Amino acid sequence: MRYDHEPDDHDLGLAHDLTVMGAMMARRRALKWFAGVGTAAVVAGCGGSEDDAVAVVSSTTATPTPTPTPSAGTSAACIADPTETNGPYPADGTNTSSGATSNALTTSGILRSDLRASFISSSTVATGVQLTLTLKVVNVNATCAALSGYAVYIWMCDRSGNYSLYTAATESYLRGVQVTDANGEVTFTMIVPGCYSGRWPHIHFEVFSSLTAATSGRYAVLVSQLALPSAVCTAIYADTATYPGSATNFARISLSSDNVFGDNTAAQIAQQTPTLTGSPTAGYTGSAIIGIAR
Repeated sequence: MRYDHEPDDHDLGLAHDLTVMGAMMARRRALKWFAGVGTAAVVAGCGGSEDDAVAVVSSTTATPTPTPTPSAGTSAACIADPTETNGPYPADGTNTSSGATSNALTTSGILRSDLRASFISSSTVATGVQLTLTLKVVNVNATCAALSGYAVYIWMCDRSGNYSLYTAATESYLRGVQVTDANGEVTFTMIVPGCYSGRWPHIHFEVFSSLTAATSGRYAVLVSQLALPSAVCTAIYADTATYPGSATNFARISLSSDNVFGDNTAAQIAQQTPTLTGSPTAGYTGSAIIGIAR
């Protein structure tokens, strides 16, 4: 068939029509993108090439906000403290001293935060490097939730390695009970205990589910011990006048050879060792977590 005029676009066949339709659709998509990027993007793209327009659209793509990384020391991880012996000098009603049952837990005055003075038949104040220690009692079966209303009984030897009510029979210092607050915490003021032969420097403690339950060591939900940090002990025991014999005894013992801490895991030892800051002259302040499976 012969045409009497120049062919129009729609006379060039299907292949040509598809090409034209594709170009029109691409143009519409581009216009739709520009409409979505706002006036600023369109103005920035005016007068530029098609590549420039694409660049403007790309530059407005939102950048995902990175997830903050928890800072060091914010982990709430905890483990259950191991059960340890309450030793020969607990004064919790579970043993005797000089033939008499020794139970400081039923004695008036045991509920206190400053443990340095005797409170029964003497008013002697234990001397040595001051230590203020905060203990946080948590439930390891409830994501380390604080346990409030629990009673914590702690005791330790004096700077010469003697225990009140036993080897220092007339004294009642360095023993006391506190009840955990809403944060599961109790704070005691005491002294850094001395190091006696055969044991790593330590602090004894028992935890009871309530103050009412703290009338006998038999009701404790946990009996355990805290290990003093090595560097702190080395610094303090260098003063042999204040801590006679401690430096020599400490040099002969290690955590691995200690008959209480020696079979514990590294994780258990880490939790049983309080974090302390200070100096022998200014005293020390620190804290430790006590994990209980409830």
